[in-house]
Amino acid sequence: QVQLVESGGDSVQAGGSLRLSCAASGYTVYMAWFRQAPGKEREGVAAIDSGGRTVYAPSVKGRFTISKDNANNILYLQIFSLKPEDTAMYYCAAQNVDYYIGARLGAYYYNSWGQGTQVTVSS
Repeated sequence: QVQLVESGGDSVQAGGSLRLSCAASGYTVYMAWFRQAPGKEREGVAAIDSGGRTVYAPSVKGRFTISKDNANNILYLQIFSLKPEDTAMYYCAAQNVDYYIGARLGAYYYNSWGQGTQVTVSS
């Protein structure tokens, strides 16, 4: 498994932007961002594979951008035009086994998880 440490969460006004970071220690093939709001299930919002191919949840496409600094093994999530419904704990996830299926948004594809970073958006 891989150790993951997220940072960058904050309390912001609607319409603002944030960049979340996830520092990974160890080899990864797939990485992703998930979020979980109070009383709701954890949902995958963006994922990336080792080739840089990405996938997004329809609810965030166009506002969220996932990227990875392979040299430093850091995953990013740039969030634009924040909405109150984006309020959640955001988690970084990683998988170090290559299943040759591309990046996925299902939580069961990942075997390592960070502790989360809180994003709160006020209207």
